[in-house]
Amino acid sequence: MPLFELTAEKLEAVPSSTFAAEQVLERADLQRLLRAQINAVVEDVLIVSEEFAEFAGARRRIDLLGVDRDGKPVVIELKRTTDGGHLELQALRYAAMVSALTFDDVSEAFERYLLQVDPEAADGARHQLASWLDDVGGEDAVLSREVRLVLVSGGFDREITTTVLWLNEVYGLDIQCIRLTPYKVGERLLLDVQQVIPLPEATDLTIQLRRRESHARAARESEGRDWTPYAITTPAGTTEPLRKRQAVLALVTGLHVAGVPASRLAEALPKTRFVSVPGTPDADDLPDAFVAAHPKAKGNLHRWFVDAPLREPDRTWLLTKMWGRNTEPVLAKLVELAPEGMAFGYEAQPQG
Repeated sequence: MPLFELTAEKLEAVPSSTFAAEQVLERADLQRLLRAQINAVVEDVLIVSEEFAEFAGARRRIDLLGVDRDGKPVVIELKRTTDGGHLELQALRYAAMVSALTFDDVSEAFERYLLQVDPEAADGARHQLASWLDDVGGEDAVLSREVRLVLVSGGFDREITTTVLWLNEVYGLDIQCIRLTPYKVGERLLLDVQQVIPLPEATDLTIQLRRRESHARAARESEGRDWTPYAITTPAGTTEPLRKRQAVLALVTGLHVAGVPASRLAEALPKTRFVSVPGTPDADDLPDAFVAAHPKAKGNLHRWFVDAPLREPDRTWLLTKMWGRNTEPVLAKLVELAPEGMAFGYEAQPQG
């Protein structure tokens, strides 16, 4: 369907162009721009790697690798051609290769990626990834073996669309085809982004059906995850079994009440998980003060115990809710800070 310019007299057709004609390069232009604004083609995906090739014997590289909030790897392949080349076959190979990735694998790849595009954020790669996957376990997240494929091209020939429709409908794969069409209007180059498969009108139903199956599969897979609760002992008594985040908070708070300075507690905690802001802002001002001191927390305040700060005369400290495999070693380090003669401890409780 052509693009039209609406004037008072008539509809004036705006001719489409091609990326080759406009000298738009695949990697240097399209890939670079999309990695920084991936929502233009697919929503709610965190890009964790570019030119990913971290698998044995790999000779080719995934253009962009992402992960969605359900813990599914997302393979994004780009072509500037109008026929799509062999995008679907190439992407299927990549899907099989990344289907066994673990949280640690992705975290390491993400850190390397950030070193290239945002070096200042590289040290917090693991924490950022855990925050992104908060709804499926944070650092305990088990990445799904269901891989999403997003094929982005200047066009798709009939062979590709037929293959993708068959794979989606018969085998339940999650493959999207996004067509990019450039238009030259005067000196401006406009980009029309159209989802070809699945049809936008059917997207909600398709997502609903896939989500139902994914939740059922996730319930089966989660049987092997570590959801160990902990009972925390302080001079005030022993708590009921608590989730990891609540257990760490209870022990940190108890030690602080017992006189252990926050600066000493910080030595036992990962540096990105227990941070401070200057002064003692009240409850209403604390969120703004926290974001001002730690800009990356903007939009993620729900991942911090903002309602349970540790206050000292010159600083206010906040603990993250994001805990994973290192919870028990952290609890052990905290117990070692207990003042002499005071009862502090933790005990893992049976699950279920």
